[in-house]
Amino acid sequence: MAAGKGEDLKLLGLDESPFAARVRMALSVKGVGYEYIVQDLFNKSELLLRSNPVHKKVPVLIHNGNTICESLVIVQYVDEVWAGMGTSILPADPYKRAVARFWAAFIDDKLFPAWVGIMRAATEEERAEKVKETFAAIEHLEKAFVECSNGKAFFGGDSVGYVDLALGCFLFWFGAVHKMFGVEIIDASKSPLLAAWAGRFGETSAAAEVLPEPDKAVEYAMKLRAKRAAAK
Repeated sequence: MAAGKGEDLKLLGLDESPFAARVRMALSVKGVGYEYIVQDLFNKSELLLRSNPVHKKVPVLIHNGNTICESLVIVQYVDEVWAGMGTSILPADPYKRAVARFWAAFIDDKLFPAWVGIMRAATEEERAEKVKETFAAIEHLEKAFVECSNGKAFFGGDSVGYVDLALGCFLFWFGAVHKMFGVEIIDASKSPLLAAWAGRFGETSAAAEVLPEPDKAVEYAMKLRAKRAAAK
């Protein structure tokens, strides 16, 4: 894969970051090559701090010296800059694009803090509340899949699209939550369409190339837990 003749493309990321995985899968879908520079978020590099001085986090895409931050913004940028490569990530129709953006934002604004809250909960009561919030968000996404997929394999239709990447990047962390707390975030008995989608998404070349095993997320979660405990 190549970014293009004369182009310099770097991605600052972390294997355990679902948001970096989102961008890496988008680049895979488009068939765009890049230099992947792994970051240590426990000891942030000068390159990361200089490239993303506002949030100081990954992912950061550096394209010909210009920095683009925030994973959903980066995915849109990748789709627009390399529009002639691979398959389109966002729909061409303006309404469908708006719908895709809505659900991607919902995933980050509602689902993400809910499932992360399961891991960070200080009490079982708090954890139970976050499980409830997570299942409520998944219920909405089960219905969204019907609307967006139009009976096809992915939110994006016949191929992986914007919402697929937005949700699919969390799948290995969902596996970690199950291993650590016994919570099946996408339960086939409650969300059969999403469960079937997750199986298909996991078999795509983009997901197979990028997403690590849940055990790697479990290991990283334990490191984060130890760091928080040490800071108290």
